[in-house]
Parts: sequence; C-alpha cells; structure tokens
Amino acid sequence: MSNVCFVVPSSAAKAYQDLAKVHSAIEPPTWALLLAQAVRAKGHEPCILDFDACPTTDEDASEQIASTKPKLVVFVLYGQNPNSGTTMMIGASALAKQLRLSHPNLKIGFIGSHASALPHEVIQYDYVDFAFINEGVYALFDLLDSDLKTDLDKIPGIWYKEHGLPRPSAPGRIVQTKDMDTTMPGYAWDLLPKENYLLDKYRAHFWHSNFLHEGRTPFAAIYTSLGCSFGCNFCMINIVNRTSHALDTVSADSRGMRFWSPELMLKEFEYLYENGIRTVRLTDEMFFLNKKYYVPILEGLIARGMKFNFWAYARVDSVRKDQLELFKKAGVNWLALGIEAGNSQVRLEIDKGNFKQVDIRDVVKQIKDADINVLGNYIFGFPEDTMETMQETLDLALELNCEHANFYAAMALPGSPLYLEAKKNHWELPKTFDEFAFLSYDCKPLRTKALEAEQVLKFRDDAWQKYFTHKPFLELVENKFGIQSRQNVEEMSKIRLKRKLLGD
Repeated sequence: MSNVCFVVPSSAAKAYQDLAKVHSAIEPPTWALLLAQAVRAKGHEPCILDFDACPTTDEDASEQIASTKPKLVVFVLYGQNPNSGTTMMIGASALAKQLRLSHPNLKIGFIGSHASALPHEVIQYDYVDFAFINEGVYALFDLLDSDLKTDLDKIPGIWYKEHGLPRPSAPGRIVQTKDMDTTMPGYAWDLLPKENYLLDKYRAHFWHSNFLHEGRTPFAAIYTSLGCSFGCNFCMINIVNRTSHALDTVSADSRGMRFWSPELMLKEFEYLYENGIRTVRLTDEMFFLNKKYYVPILEGLIARGMKFNFWAYARVDSVRKDQLELFKKAGVNWLALGIEAGNSQVRLEIDKGNFKQVDIRDVVKQIKDADINVLGNYIFGFPEDTMETMQETLDLALELNCEHANFYAAMALPGSPLYLEAKKNHWELPKTFDEFAFLSYDCKPLRTKALEAEQVLKFRDDAWQKYFTHKPFLELVENKFGIQSRQNVEEMSKIRLKRKLLGD
C-alpha cells in the first residue's frame, strides 16, 4: 500500500518503431526515482511502476496501479530527456484513459515537460485531475498533505478543475541549489525491483557500449544538476524550472541550473558501483560547464577507484581542453556535442546570437585526441534552413566523422521558444502526440521558410542512411571498436523507418 504511485508509461513502440526492439535505450525512471525519494523524506510512502521497462497491457497496468491503493497517481513524463516529454504523452494518455475507466475514483496527476509546457491544455483531459507546471516537488508535498479537494488554489504550481473548469493555483516554486540535498535527497533506487534493475530490464544506448550489445546492461542514468544556462530556441528543457502560470511562458524564460552537492552525488555513485552498475549516463543537460561541481565529482570518482563507462553532454563552446584528461581518467568515454547546424548563420539563430563562435573542427579534434568518443547531434529544418544549408550540415557531419551521430528533424516542441513563434505565425504544428515523436511513423516536423515538412523529413532520413553506410565511418568503427561493432552498425542501418508523410 502507498499513498502516491509514480507511473512511467511506455511509448517506445510508436516512438521508435523497429529500433525499439533492440537498439534504443531503456533507462531507469530517473525523475520518478527523484520524486519518490523527495516525498519519502517527508514521511510519505511512494511506489514506482515502470511500464517502459516492464510493458504490459493498459488493462493490466491499471490493475497494478489500483492494487497499490494510492491516494494519488502521478504519471511522470520526461522520457530519456525532457525534450521527449511530449512523446511520453502517447503512452500516458492511453493508460490514463484506461485507469479512469477502470478506477474512476483514483486521482491522477501529470508531471513532466509536456504538462509543464501546456498545463492549461493537459488539465482539460478527462483523465487528468492535476497538471504540474514544473518538477512538482513542493506541489506534491502540499497535495499529499491535503485532502485533494479543498484549498487547491493555495498549492504552488498546479492546474486543477473547479466545477469542471480549469483553474491555476498559486505561482509555482522550484527547489534551489541550497536546498537540493535536503529537499531532493537523491534517488529511491530500492523502489525498483532488484531483479529488474540489476539484470536485463534497463539497457544503455547501443553506441554507449561501442556498438556491442554486451555491456549495455546493467545500466543507470543520473542527474547531478537540473536545467540549463542557455535558451536555444528549439529546446524546452528549462520548462522544468517554470514558476509562472502565464500562457506565453517558454523554457528560455526559466533558464538556469541547480546542483546537488558533489558529496551527495558521490554517495549515489558509490551505491551504483556497489550494486554492479558500470555503464552510466550523466543525464545533466550541461555536465561539462561548471568546474565548481564537475571537478570534485570527477576527482572523487578517481580517488575512490570506481571505474565507470560514462557519457555526458557538452556544448561545442563549453568544452575546455585543459579538463579533457580529467574527464577521460574519470571514465567519461563519450561526449555528446550539440553541433546542431553546419551553417554559421543558422547556428547563431538557434540561440539568438549567444552561441560563441568556436572552431567546431578543432573542438572535435581535441576531444578525440583525449581518447574520448564524440557523438555529434545535428538538426535539419530550422526556420532559416534551405536545401543548401541542410546539405552544409550533412557535409560537416561527414567531415567530422564522429564515432556516432544523431540526426533530428527540427520540431517545434511545446514549451520551446520555437513553439510559441510557430503559434504566433500560424505555422502548421503536429496535431497528435505521435506526430511530435522524432522517429515515429506519424512524425511531422516543422516546415522552414523555404521547405515543406516532408522535404525536411526526407532529407533527415536520407542523411541518416548516408552517414551510417558511409565507408569512412564504418572504417572508423571497425578500427576503434572492432569488426563485430562494424557488423552491428551495418545491421542497424538496414532498419528503415516508415513515414506516413513520405507515403509509406
């Protein structure tokens, strides 16, 4: 029995198509673990049901939820990164509908980046009683201490229904750095079934294990900080920091980072290491940024002799050559770089001129020279993109020949400045959650000023195919990781995504 049940639904089959069978990651439910530990520290009794790792029918999932006899059911919808929050709504909406049908008296809340971005819309769904405008920690504390009926206007940072009509509550609150260790004191790892956590339910990204299926499990993902200092127009990550109910609020209005202490984080890493976890994602949006926090963590890992295989995010203008040796020594074997675009003018437009002009080629070389693998992230279809500028991006990707690459079609994600711009300019936007998913059959990216959505999507899919069948890339994989890794990449490249927009 619990008084709050945190639910992680599954959207993988629709979001990733055939890539979900073997190649996509299945991550521990990081945010559910954080929230469960936070409410437990306040004396509540949480449980976690992770249907992404343990998929089942919506009918069976509903019965599992009801069997915990919760006072409140909270759907935690962040996905593998906050930009995936809207994609998580695919599975959440179906399961919540079934739960409302089977157990209409259960109270249901939605926490996650989509709910934070559009709480005034999410609260209007028949199956949602509470929509949280940010991470929801303080709101959860107050809701769980309430009767879930009276004085809801005083709960910080939620939308609720009053006589069937949507209502915002008091302004939201988020946990600040000075309170992180005490208010969000780590992860409730013990609430995951041990046989699921330590065996085969969670797996790393295919490339994280150097394109080998061995070593992908056991696997964990962990934040050492929340939020981001930047405000890129395509990104909605900082919506987790939202405190305002204003309908035109976007992620760039709430930029900023909050940190746990290195001491607390090292205790979390010790727990993972003692439980046999070696493959770990550092989920921070910008781990490679603030020396005050990352240096003590990395030095602490080295001093304790803990040998992990990490990957972490960085911007091309945040990488510091003098820190790369420390990163490598601490086990950071992959850095994911937001390269985004090959055309400098398009790239400047991404962050409204705040993107520092650096030599991308030099940065990638520095990282590779430190024996750290590079994952290049690229996006096709920004508003200023043309066929020529998208080709520049592909040409740059082929030239850099990173050890892995992600190719995305630009999407106006709810909560991003780009979404608000699209709404104001009456640009056509996806009408379903499936259409927001980058790799789904129904994917419908944003059109540019010069190109239709289907042109952008076709270019992206063709670019992916060209990169992963490119002879220099395959030779790089074979030389660095071995013939088996190359063969695995060649098998992966045979999986072709089907796209409704392209007539499949």
